[in-house]
Amino acid sequence: MRNQMKTFLLTAMGVFALFSTLTITSCSEDKCKTTVCAYGGVCNDDGSCTCPTGYEGERCETVTRSKFKGTWSVTEDGTASSPAQYAVSVEDGGSIDEVKIRNFNNLFNKEVIAKVKGDTIHIPLTTIEVGEDTKTIEGKGYVVPEAFYGLHGKLVVNYRVVSGDGSVNDYGFGGGTNSSIWVK
Repeated sequence: MRNQMKTFLLTAMGVFALFSTLTITSCSEDKCKTTVCAYGGVCNDDGSCTCPTGYEGERCETVTRSKFKGTWSVTEDGTASSPAQYAVSVEDGGSIDEVKIRNFNNLFNKEVIAKVKGDTIHIPLTTIEVGEDTKTIEGKGYVVPEAFYGLHGKLVVNYRVVSGDGSVNDYGFGGGTNSSIWVK
């Protein structure tokens, strides 16, 4: 009986020691157990998500280019042109971080491809044919949240257009002129 009691006590102490060790070493909470990052986002140790290119949000749930898509009313006044007002259409581009801009600079249905990242848009050096002329375009812009609704209702775009003859029409790209203002 004494040996049985000794065996029982040693077993109980061993089980207690094992559970105590597991409890002590597992005090740090795995925050990624309750975090789901969308579209292939990666959960960080603190429970936040690192989003892949083209996605944003607390859990990577938002496609970044979505805020740029739609029809925009453009008001602009370049250094070599009269004030103008026209519409552009922004659509999905070929990759998740690209958009196509139709009617850019009021050049009818010519497409200009731009990259998006966060609240910014980048138009790389792009050459397009317009009738007999060649136009080279480059620029950048950023969205401004609309104060009342909190949505992205305004886009400020700074760009320049260089014609084949070398003349430059600047829309805030050089810093000293007015930006092109786009509103939804």
